Amino acid sequence: MTELYSKIAPFFKSFISFRIASNRWNSHYERQLSLFDRYCATNYPEGKELLQEAVNSWCKQHESEKNNSCRARIKVIVSLVRFLRKRGLTGIEPPELPKMEKNTYIPHAFTREELERFFCKCDNLIPNRQTIEQRSRRLTIPVFFRLIHSSGIRTIEARMLKRKSIDLSTGVLDIRNSKGDSQHYVVLHASMLKLMCTYDRAIENIYPNREYFFPAKNGGYYSKEWVHTNFRQLWDAANDSHAVANDFRHHYAIDNINRWVDEGFEFTDKLYYLSKSMGHATIENTRYYYSLVPSMANLLKEKTEAGFNKLIPEVDDEDWC
Repeated sequence: MTELYSKIAPFFKSFISFRIASNRWNSHYERQLSLFDRYCATNYPEGKELLQEAVNSWCKQHESEKNNSCRARIKVIVSLVRFLRKRGLTGIEPPELPKMEKNTYIPHAFTREELERFFCKCDNLIPNRQTIEQRSRRLTIPVFFRLIHSSGIRTIEARMLKRKSIDLSTGVLDIRNSKGDSQHYVVLHASMLKLMCTYDRAIENIYPNREYFFPAKNGGYYSKEWVHTNFRQLWDAANDSHAVANDFRHHYAIDNINRWVDEGFEFTDKLYYLSKSMGHATIENTRYYYSLVPSMANLLKEKTEAGFNKLIPEVDDEDWC
């Protein structure tokens, strides 16, 4: 955990302990709370309690900030204020979250040929220098991108995947660092598990006793910029179309659903398992991927019962505080 500097840090630490105990603490919460702590230490150095002014000024939407970005940034502080209010530790009001904007980005629909060309580039990297970092990159990239393509996990989940969170005897991933806060499990395909085992042995020779399955040179995990830069370089070298690494997750969902459309009652069961494997809070989140394909949206709606989503309702942060 990053060091805290403000005089109200004890309140923050209580919040952190609660979130960790509830298995609802992640890197996004850590970063945003750390930034808010430094803001309070700099602008309210003598403040010994959380001030409405500090919360309001920190949570104010920036001129160039989109609604969804602002929501992600200040949701941490909203959760903090709710936590403190429920325990009588503050009387201030939590700020209102901006209205969520509909995502207008349409993920790329990969073709088999595009994927073959991309992974061919991944498998034939030529290191610029025979450094540890270059050797590690050559080993990591083919496995990292195959993992997110074949499992549907988020790029942040792959980046922050710890070695102890993978059972290489069964192929089960224990996903804890995620976009949300819920823990979920993913079972690897046999071919992917074999590749992960081979990689594990090879990378252990470079980074013995590592913490993260895909270790960066500083012993930590790779940044999102590392993912973006390497994907763009390799994709652009292999294909003329536009795509980003996160499109693999959409492709995984669509590819699975397409194979089930004629399976009747089993379709709903499989959609539920897919939703849990992808770490979605509700079936509706999984259906969203399919809604991005207009010609197929009605088919998916017909295959799922109207009330099925009520079986796994989303839990709001306020309910946990």
